Amino acid sequence: MPLAAVPAQAASEGILRRQRVRESAARTYARSFPIVPVRAHGMTVEGADGRRYLDCLSGAGTLALGHNHPVVLEAIRRTLDSGAPLHLLDLATAEKDDFTGALFESLPPAFAADAKVHFCGPAGTDAVEAALKLMQTATGRSGALAFTGAYHGMTAGALALTGNVAVKEPLPGGRDVVRLPYPYGYRCPFGVGGETGAELSATYVERLLDDPSGGVVTPAAMVLEAVQGEGGVVPAPDDWLRAMRRVTAERGIPLIVDEVQTGVGRTGAMWAVEHSGIVPDAMVLSKAIGGSLPLAVVVYREDYDGWRPGAHTGTFRGNTLAMAAGAATLRYVAAHSLADRAALVGARMIDQLRSLAGELPVIGDVRGRGLMIGVELVDPAAEADACGARPADPALAVRVREACLARGLIVELGGRHDAVLRLLPPLTITDEQARAVLDRLADAIAAASLGTAGEAR
Repeated sequence: MPLAAVPAQAASEGILRRQRVRESAARTYARSFPIVPVRAHGMTVEGADGRRYLDCLSGAGTLALGHNHPVVLEAIRRTLDSGAPLHLLDLATAEKDDFTGALFESLPPAFAADAKVHFCGPAGTDAVEAALKLMQTATGRSGALAFTGAYHGMTAGALALTGNVAVKEPLPGGRDVVRLPYPYGYRCPFGVGGETGAELSATYVERLLDDPSGGVVTPAAMVLEAVQGEGGVVPAPDDWLRAMRRVTAERGIPLIVDEVQTGVGRTGAMWAVEHSGIVPDAMVLSKAIGGSLPLAVVVYREDYDGWRPGAHTGTFRGNTLAMAAGAATLRYVAAHSLADRAALVGARMIDQLRSLAGELPVIGDVRGRGLMIGVELVDPAAEADACGARPADPALAVRVREACLARGLIVELGGRHDAVLRLLPPLTITDEQARAVLDRLADAIAAASLGTAGEAR
């Protein structure tokens, strides 16, 4: 190690040590990635030790344009230099007006035509809470329909909708939420997989809601993700989404689509609902809409705007810098057809990963949409189930994540058993970077499978 790097390494280790001492046991990414980033640009993150990494986490999908994109920095600088007030509660500002215009321009026309927007607290979970309260107010009902594998946030209402049992077990019972089967082809809840599994899921939902002895009181809303992110990158079939829209519309149940992670071009369309053509009653938006800064909104059909003033409020529900950065990001993604680019590069990466699965049997399934990609790792020596799926191998997944980091690649885990490698690169990823990601990932999986995770070949 060069002498100049020794002080930096020591400083980095000190920062990490103090973090372990001072911060709560609930910290997550800091455990997975024991690095201290000091600089970042595009897809590249540089640690205090001088090492560089290709970032396939992108702030859990927040960084649509990557780190410190020039158009985002310019929007922030311009706003700061203008002297605009940075905090004004929900007062009207030119920055908010511009962001709202950019947002409505980006929405599916049939949805935007009679939509309203509500600015929430800065996190996606607050927008989920707002959407639930909105529909409870509009319908006079209290319950909700949610799905297996769902992730909607960590505040009370959003957590009740979330499927992950581990984060719910220590807490008192949640709200009245009916859990429905999400179509997950590789680990089909009905044991059949494919289109048949998705059809059975839709049939089950419809018949359960119509069964007078099914135990389901008509709810305030159904909440779903068009592609489950934390649930393991599981795309919902378009026909199934259209079935959910029909089922809810026919029964007067508002449909809320959580686009917190899927929005702003991530799945190969500006919004994931566009693949199926459905028009929801509300969309929950956060992450990428703030251009890397905290921002969350719920957009909904005007028919449901039955709130009284102050019905859902919060001090930090309109960050001026985030709105400036968000407007710049939305317009840049649209002007440069980055959703189309995500579809093209994502499809190419998925095809190559599926080819790699033929060489590495620990890869059980590769799936995704656009630049939202999941690689599920399994025990190839174990017996397959009726759908051909083998048991997940979370220990191997941890070794692969560590091997990736050793090779300068940041990837995170997710899925039912934390055995899914999740790839969320920025939409600005180059062809060269995509090849580097796949090369490093393939090498890491091969090495981790052989027990040599820390050694780059």
